[in-house]
Amino acid sequence: MEGEMEGEMEGEGDRDDNQRDSTVHSLSSFSSSLRAVIRIKQKYQALKKRRQEMALGLDGAVTFSGAPARTSPKIFTFDALTPSSIPALSSSVLQRKKRRKRRRVMFPNGGQRRVPPKQEQSRAKYCLYLLCAIVFLQVYNAIENLDDHVLRYDLEGLEKTLRREVFGQQGAVEGLLSHLKDYLSTYVHNKPLVVSLHGPSGVGKSHLGRLLAGHFRSVVGETLVLQYYVLHHCPQEADALQCARDLSALISGMVERAEEEEKIPLFIFDEAEHMHDEILDALWQLVASKQSNEYLNAIYLFLSNLGHAHITKHMLHNSSSISMTMTASGRHSNLVKELTPILRSTLKKLHSLWTEADILPLGLLEKGHVMECFLDEMTREGFYPDHTNIERLAGEIEYYPAVGGHEYSQTGCKQVVAKVNLL
Repeated sequence: MEGEMEGEMEGEGDRDDNQRDSTVHSLSSFSSSLRAVIRIKQKYQALKKRRQEMALGLDGAVTFSGAPARTSPKIFTFDALTPSSIPALSSSVLQRKKRRKRRRVMFPNGGQRRVPPKQEQSRAKYCLYLLCAIVFLQVYNAIENLDDHVLRYDLEGLEKTLRREVFGQQGAVEGLLSHLKDYLSTYVHNKPLVVSLHGPSGVGKSHLGRLLAGHFRSVVGETLVLQYYVLHHCPQEADALQCARDLSALISGMVERAEEEEKIPLFIFDEAEHMHDEILDALWQLVASKQSNEYLNAIYLFLSNLGHAHITKHMLHNSSSISMTMTASGRHSNLVKELTPILRSTLKKLHSLWTEADILPLGLLEKGHVMECFLDEMTREGFYPDHTNIERLAGEIEYYPAVGGHEYSQTGCKQVVAKVNLL
């Protein structure tokens, strides 16, 4: 028994020793961990203090000359940043901020933001809209009326007819059509249209008048077109006064009838160079702008050879300077530009009526134009248009001496009809 008790006591003593050893070991490990934490904290505080000194610029004051520069690892912390540690903002960012500040609306202290009062719309604005609509409708109606007037007189058909049947006078035809288009585009005028065609014998004045009369008879009626031949209607000078009265009454009646039908009449006076002064006076009173409204809506066309000497002389003297490649309208434009002042000054001395007229000169016809006249007349009479025969007939016509490659006929196409009738 004693032996067993001794053995138990020895066992208990060994256990106590083991417990003491484990306690001591645990204390030593805790103290080493504590010391490590203390060292980390001290190192962190030292690094923090060094970083603050570098930020405040105290490093240079504390550091002695020649001493090695201290280095420390760059560690990011969430401590409060100093102004010097903030990177400089770019100029673009600053400018943006300034713009934003400028855009802000500053209100005075104690003031309140108020919505601007809603302005009342003026009633005059609606009146302005109504006025614009009325003006638009009037302009649109005027344009429609212009189209209606142009279509009523079929000026396109007239142009085709004149270009097809009038030879060598395309420039004069274009000038005449331009006057008609401008005048017939409306029914309201401040003066009648007065056109005077001047040219030598045989250049197509009477033929042009007959074509115009036939066209207007088809569009406005027979009663609103007058063809007045002086040598036929008033051949005796002693009857000039009575002829003037009859002519004035006839024109007045036609003008009144045209006013009722809202049409424009046409008066054609052929062989105007033979008109007596009494007839010219009566016509001048009718075309003067002081007449009443119904007399302003009329077309007067005068056909004469007055001034033909100036036209012939001009064309013969200037043919050498006229280019062969120049178009007919270009040649006629030069002819009108150069001859109109001369013709106007000459006609002005004869009577005041010509001052109211737009003058269109008709030039001489060349040999090629005469051949076209023969071809047209032979076709009308049913003859075969043999080119050799046409050249032979055209050669029988008298011509002026050739100038600048141009050979002008002295009588135009006046003898064409008589020569074709002899075939």
